[in-house]
Amino acid sequence: MQVTSTPIHDALVLEPRVFGDSRGFFMETYNRQLLREAAGVHAEFLQDNHSRSGKGVLRGLHYQVCQPQGKLVRVASGRVFDVAVDIRRSSPTFGKIACVELSEENRKMFWVPPGLAHGFLVLSDMADFLYKTTDYYAPSFERTILWNDPQLGIAWPCDGNPLLSAKDRAGVLFKDAELFD
Repeated sequence: MQVTSTPIHDALVLEPRVFGDSRGFFMETYNRQLLREAAGVHAEFLQDNHSRSGKGVLRGLHYQVCQPQGKLVRVASGRVFDVAVDIRRSSPTFGKIACVELSEENRKMFWVPPGLAHGFLVLSDMADFLYKTTDYYAPSFERTILWNDPQLGIAWPCDGNPLLSAKDRAGVLFKDAELFD
């Protein structure tokens, strides 16, 4: 597994070994021992999630103020622009963003540690987005930072306005968000 650091402390891009031939390919998408040894990630995953979204859908920037979730994310089909924001005040990279394109072609994965806000924009006609989380989804603790917050200045690669849920349209500015110490 190839591990690449990002502008955010502890957020990592992971590229698993892929074994392919004329029949197709095989890759390990999760191996606890390898994740610990290669990336230093000592996470226990409690929940697996799968979302499917169409082109132009933007989900995020989400996080949970209690039961913060670390996420190991990847795309099984399609292509997304994936974003994490460090919202840990004590972090040396507080307020920084990390962006990575995840796709079925590049087979990259993104480790988003607890204490980060996370979101993605679908670039292909459709995308299947898979992620493992280190804690359970808790709707009462979920918060959303506005996707286009000018303070963050995320360069989302979209023409016009993305398709947003009501929850994501109602996100708050970073300066007003509940953050981690």
